Amino acid sequence: MVDKTRIYPENAPVPAGAYSPAVKCGQFVFVSGQTPEKPGTDELVEGDIKVQTKQVMENIKNILAAAHCTMDDVVKVGAHLADINDFDGYNEVYKQYFNIPAPARTTVESGIPGGSLVEIDVIAMLDKL
Repeated sequence: MVDKTRIYPENAPVPAGAYSPAVKCGQFVFVSGQTPEKPGTDELVEGDIKVQTKQVMENIKNILAAAHCTMDDVVKVGAHLADINDFDGYNEVYKQYFNIPAPARTTVESGIPGGSLVEIDVIAMLDKL
């Protein structure tokens, strides 16, 4: 059996299904796809792609902090946009959260349940075990 630890800080959105907000395994932290819910709830933040992207990134920062990571530890990002035409607004906010070298990233248009405009998952690497 793989040695893994569930990461679920109080200030993370409430999971909408049978998953962990994040899992620490070895030197990696895998953060599940985050949508723009207010911390500690499953209530979607109202707003355009910039507002929703900022909330998602803040949720990810909070989850990473609980795992003793920062955005600088992120090595891979997977992003889903409900409308690829929102890419510029999403990217404007997204790039404020990462220093160079930025993590590897995939961004695609997807059907996102619940009315979210954006969903983002990340993989971070811990400095120490």
